[in-house]
Amino acid sequence: MACTHLKERKDVKPKTKGCEECLKTGDPWVKLRMCLSCGHVGCCDSSKNTHATKHFKATKHPIMRSAEPGETWEWCYVDKEYVAE
Repeated sequence: MACTHLKERKDVKPKTKGCEECLKTGDPWVKLRMCLSCGHVGCCDSSKNTHATKHFKATKHPIMRSAEPGETWEWCYVDKEYVAE
């Protein structure tokens, strides 16, 4: 199935240089993901707090991309698949 949420991506900049919530609490993270609707940076599901997924559940913003250097992949939470143009 082809993702129908690609049109919802915006040209956003990361709001923080690390996981927004973990920076506030002092918690560590494993890898970072950035919301392509608003620029929120959250930690991945391998991190103890899973803030990227929690952001999706709270906002329903569908697509995020890796915020790790050298990684360009994107993920649609709604369709549960990697997406590309």
